[in-house]
Amino acid sequence: MFEEYFPSQLLANAVKEFSKLPGIGEKTALRLVLHLLKQDTDQVKQFAQAIVDLKEKSYRCKICHNISDSEICDICASGHRDHSVVCVVEDIHDLLAIERTHQYNGVYHVLEGLISPLDGIRPSDININTLEERVKRGDINEVILALNTTTEGEATSMYIFKRLSKYGLRITTIARGVAFGDELQYTDEITLARSIMERVPFKK
Repeated sequence: MFEEYFPSQLLANAVKEFSKLPGIGEKTALRLVLHLLKQDTDQVKQFAQAIVDLKEKSYRCKICHNISDSEICDICASGHRDHSVVCVVEDIHDLLAIERTHQYNGVYHVLEGLISPLDGIRPSDININTLEERVKRGDINEVILALNTTTEGEATSMYIFKRLSKYGLRITTIARGVAFGDELQYTDEITLARSIMERVPFKK
């Protein structure tokens, strides 16, 4: 940290907070803070209020765990989506990536993580139990496992497959247009759309 070189402790404090964000180093944080200083006070207050509102007023959807302005997200509440097909994703980034393809009309389930014993993340630490509860209700015909093609993603897919296979529903996975080790959020929309549309049965 180079805050000893800052002419203002207020500036140093702001840079310190911005640099806590993922992917934001000190130089980028300083640039963002200096940009805000150039803005009108009302604009800065609007920016700050948007962050506070996000934290205090946003919900996690009670059904799929998507971020929402209400207890049930727009996707789960929509009468135009196919609620018999559930696409399982790791996080909101992946949900947004699939939505941008405009090729999927089902609903989602956000795990908020992947099984990773080395990192201390167990099946009970992510939203697998609520996924099984949704399946138990009998309204779901297909579960699409759209998880990152990493070791953690593959292990999580296998675990979910074993948990859900006893319910007799169709369990599929995205086609291998997405190479092993790739993350969905960084996959181009055409490749991702094709992977969703050409999904295949999940196999051990």
